[in-house]
Amino acid sequence: MPPITPQRPRLTVLGTGYLGATHAVSMAELGYDVLGVDVDEAKIGKLADGQVPFHEPGLDELLQRNLATGRLRFTTDYAEAARFGDVHFVCVGTPQKKGSLAADLRYVEAAVVSVVKNIHGRALIVGKSTVPVGTAEWVEELIAKHAPEHAEIEVAWNPEFLREGFAVEDTLRPDRLVFGVKTEWAKEMLDKTYRGVYELAAAEDREVPVVVTDFATAELVKVSANSFLATKISFINAMSEVCEAAGADVTQLARAIGYDLRIGNRFLRAGVGFGGGCLPKDIRAFRARAEELGVGAALNFLSEVDEINLRRRQRVVDLAAELVGGSLAGKQVAVLGAAFKPNSDDVRDSPALAVARKVHDAGASVVVYDPEGNENARRDLPEVSYAASLDEAAKGAEVVLVLTEWEEFRHADPVALADVVNATRIVDGRNCLDPELWRAANWEYRGLGRP
Repeated sequence: MPPITPQRPRLTVLGTGYLGATHAVSMAELGYDVLGVDVDEAKIGKLADGQVPFHEPGLDELLQRNLATGRLRFTTDYAEAARFGDVHFVCVGTPQKKGSLAADLRYVEAAVVSVVKNIHGRALIVGKSTVPVGTAEWVEELIAKHAPEHAEIEVAWNPEFLREGFAVEDTLRPDRLVFGVKTEWAKEMLDKTYRGVYELAAAEDREVPVVVTDFATAELVKVSANSFLATKISFINAMSEVCEAAGADVTQLARAIGYDLRIGNRFLRAGVGFGGGCLPKDIRAFRARAEELGVGAALNFLSEVDEINLRRRQRVVDLAAELVGGSLAGKQVAVLGAAFKPNSDDVRDSPALAVARKVHDAGASVVVYDPEGNENARRDLPEVSYAASLDEAAKGAEVVLVLTEWEEFRHADPVALADVVNATRIVDGRNCLDPELWRAANWEYRGLGRP
């Protein structure tokens, strides 16, 4: 008979990047004792000092509060983590392999092996990283190979569904929980791990749907969800291409079809496309895994989803060139936005930064401004200039490109901005501006998929 487990198990979070740090802090906020673990000493040092190494609204305050309570600590010592935790969350990155569409699982392997070789009792390894289907079974094989002889270690898969900019809320108040388990004990441990989430939901008179399933289904949930969202975004961007050719307005088209409850209006905003550290690499890894399983044809459509998304970036460049007379060479261009979405400083596979690079390569002088993403963007694209404000970026510009829909950009004053630029030309790469307002202020306005 298994030993009695505590009502609130002690948690470790292996990997303290965006997912891991957010999960560790949020679970501590729910009342759990949490130990965050990472091999990056600088990152651990910053977190231990109360500094979040990325921008996520509200996370700094929660980090500092839970460090002060003593519920939350950070370490680089996996042996300490093994002694501390009852449940070990694997939250490391799974980037795209160089020269391949497949996911790179080296960090998953390193984290699992580092902790399980030091576990001598009973513990649960819980995968949260987005992985190819079949990974949980592979983790079981790693445990069988590396765990001490008398250790009792089980595996579960519990995919994350965080939205950058809303990650704390998504952790504290998830719209669903998915448990991929093989035993009742593993399910019981996950229930105890999420007791704080259940209690918060009950206090707010909400329900948290819980789907208990097998490993493979749990692993497929996240990549399937991301693939569906990417497909929906690329669908409306494909319609944007048709609208441009036909003289139609994609924003009105999206509004009309969005009233259909079978379709819905979310993720139907045409623009420069999706980016970030999840959707692009996840749909590519999903295609690669389907090929390995012999069902690659089932996901061939994701190749076109990816291509449509990438085409939108070039379309912004083409519109900008059209506005300035056909060539960007020698022109000064203001790029508003570097992060792949607002309320984030994440520039991984950012459409905004990709466009900035293309405009620079076309011979333009580019000045980028992002309220949070400048520092990360400068490391990724040092060839262009960066401004500390919207007005500084736009000063002397011959065309302005709005590429991330920050509130600051959406509500910019076109009359005031006209006094700063050299020419009143603007490309709305996110369809987030009011065309009538800008045209009334004598701006040449171009939006993707709009006449």
